[in-house]
Amino acid sequence: MLSSVLKNLSILKKFLFINSVVFIIIGLGTIFYLKTVQPNLIKKKIANHIQIIDNTINHIQRLNVKFTEDDLRRFLFSTRFLFQNLDRVLFFDEEFNLIADTDTLDLDPRSFSKKADIVEQENLAEDKKDKKKIKIKQKKNNLKLVLSNYSNSKDYGKPYTYTEETYNRFLLTTVKNVNLDGKNLGFLAISENANEIRTAINERKNFVIRTAILVVVAILIFSLVLNKYFLKPIKNLVNYTKIIKEKSKEKSNIEILKKRNDEIGVLSKSLDDMTNDLYKRINVAENFSRDLVHEIRNPLASLKSASEIIIETEDKNKREKLVKILSHDVERVERLITDYSQMLKDEVALSTEQMNKIDLKSIVQSVVEDFNNIYVEKRGIKIDLKIEETKNGFIILGIENRIEQILANLLDNAISFSKDNQKVIVEVQEKQSDKIALRVIDQGQGFKEKKLNKIFDRFYSNRPDKFGEHSGLGLNIVKNLVELHDGIIAASNNPNNIGARIEIYFPRV
Repeated sequence: MLSSVLKNLSILKKFLFINSVVFIIIGLGTIFYLKTVQPNLIKKKIANHIQIIDNTINHIQRLNVKFTEDDLRRFLFSTRFLFQNLDRVLFFDEEFNLIADTDTLDLDPRSFSKKADIVEQENLAEDKKDKKKIKIKQKKNNLKLVLSNYSNSKDYGKPYTYTEETYNRFLLTTVKNVNLDGKNLGFLAISENANEIRTAINERKNFVIRTAILVVVAILIFSLVLNKYFLKPIKNLVNYTKIIKEKSKEKSNIEILKKRNDEIGVLSKSLDDMTNDLYKRINVAENFSRDLVHEIRNPLASLKSASEIIIETEDKNKREKLVKILSHDVERVERLITDYSQMLKDEVALSTEQMNKIDLKSIVQSVVEDFNNIYVEKRGIKIDLKIEETKNGFIILGIENRIEQILANLLDNAISFSKDNQKVIVEVQEKQSDKIALRVIDQGQGFKEKKLNKIFDRFYSNRPDKFGEHSGLGLNIVKNLVELHDGIIAASNNPNNIGARIEIYFPRV
């Protein structure tokens, strides 16, 4: 039941609801505690009263004091040290007549005629291990009536305690019959001003009230702070995700949240970056698909025309040329689809791969060795590796197989534009103290573009003659991988206009 109620509430309402429940439980416990404090404090006083009454009766018996007015007066004067903490000690005969009073100047018992709380107390002297019960009744009567009711009750012989409370005092009185040698002689009543009990109760009540007010104020202040600095920003982030999901034109305040220096600011930045990255990927995918369709349309049109002409032509030489065109365009389409598929796989893999410290020198040596094993015998093309040793080494932060892919694509590109028995040079050297340079230099025809940055675009326009060997995606893939490693890539022609070079600068760890 409670979980279902909380489930449909906002965080702020859940917080207030839980705090309210806890506050109510603590409040009920406090009320119960306050209700038990006064009886417990009175109980301690009663125990002291009973001890005094028992000691007084023992002294009367030991001193053989007559239960007369004169003897009791002399007894009270001679044993007044027994009653130092008491306000009044009174003796009554069996007829409930006052026969002795420590307040010798005022023997008027009418001072006991106010409203009284009668407290029935079991004998505490019998067994201290037993739990004592206090029953509180209210009677509007004087002390004689109290004594009369006491003498006729079933608990006759046990102490009775009652309280009377006025605006300026809290009086606690205990009465007990005086029984000597099995004969009841009268009654003894002792009164004590117990204002400290009322003071203690009031102090506890005031403390509880002040604490409750402070707790409520603290909860309200914390709720306001929680709502302003945490819940509202979270709600704004939720609205931001809804705007993105619903493609709404409504403005969001994500930029304000990004300026925060706490976890919500970090979360806002991450969420906004993820959203922008998602939009970027969507745009890239849309543009790429559009470009791919455009690139495939050209070879398909060429294939269609060649296939129509080849059917009608009977010239063998012309037929062979048309077959070569068909083969070239098929290779071109196949290469486009293969590279496009590889790009999609690479993008998925890149989202799960992690950067590690790697040695660029050892990776380059391995890739160069593999290519030399293939192309030295195949075309006589040799790849020379030049590494300028440095005491700082060639450690970068990256993904090993992606660095291999970068160099492999560049070597494939350089070799495809090189003639047989030419050289391709790979250089690795320190560029300043914080960068490592990787260069691939060939002796091919070089770049024809005036703006060399275009060669890194997808399907750039100035194509080689044997386009079936290239999809126009290789250098674009290389650029994306270099940027993934926070690197910089640039292209240029060699100073003597023979061949081209690609330079990459990786940040050193």
